[in-house]
Amino acid sequence: MQALLTDSANKAKAKDSVGIGQLSRAFGLSRSGLYSARTRQAQTRAVCPQALQLQTAFAASGRTYGTRRLSAALKQAGLQVGRHRARTLMRRHGLRACWRRKFVHTTDSKHSLPVADNVLKREFAPARANQAWAGDITYIRTATGWLYLAVVVDLFSRKIVGWSMASHMQASLVCEALQMAIGCRNPKPGVLMHTDRGSQYASEVHTRLLAKHGLVPSMSRKGNCWDNAVTERFFLNLKMERVWQRHYANQGEAVRDIADYIVNFYNPHRLHSTLGYLSPNAFEQRRSQPSTA
Repeated sequence: MQALLTDSANKAKAKDSVGIGQLSRAFGLSRSGLYSARTRQAQTRAVCPQALQLQTAFAASGRTYGTRRLSAALKQAGLQVGRHRARTLMRRHGLRACWRRKFVHTTDSKHSLPVADNVLKREFAPARANQAWAGDITYIRTATGWLYLAVVVDLFSRKIVGWSMASHMQASLVCEALQMAIGCRNPKPGVLMHTDRGSQYASEVHTRLLAKHGLVPSMSRKGNCWDNAVTERFFLNLKMERVWQRHYANQGEAVRDIADYIVNFYNPHRLHSTLGYLSPNAFEQRRSQPSTA
């Protein structure tokens, strides 16, 4: 019996050798090289820490980070991974950012209400927190109708310091977002509040709220979205990274998901190139620490 087994093994080995020989002659390769390649293929590939961390960061971003932010995220985790290495790992593991671009116009400037001057003048990088804020409105599609979102952004850190959502786009929507920002930040008088020329921001109730807390109004020039580019960029990020990947069954579901994006991802974790690839919270914390120089 042992002789039969030995003979069968020798025949299989000989048959295999013939196959390897034919392959090596056909492709002009050495027999040892083909054996080595087959051995490497059979071995279990070692787990790559870089790949695991990259996949974790990619998933945490809602499958939206590209090579720049993934590289920055891995470096913050202690792994020195450049953009080219991040691109290689993304391709190897089939990771592609999920983005769709859409643009929505919400400003109604056809009114006779007083309009403030453009005091901000695209100075989007104030020296400290609570020096200049910006506000805007966008809307979100749900299966039961439109949901309107108003935000207030601190231009220093790009942090969302106030927001409000409702099924209408009345002045109370923007006032509630501003009230939240005031309650959260407790600003001193003199903070610049920049918005577009929409009727909600030019309304008497919003103007009174600004005056009550000593905020200085500033408004974009007519038809010039670049004068409020930071809030426009936030809305684009929100929609690319969250809203356009969802199908909201109702407004309540959208409210919860958007609040989760702001509170649990955007403010504490979302990396910004303008902030040196820090999140808004991390940027404020770092800038608030006294210098050791």
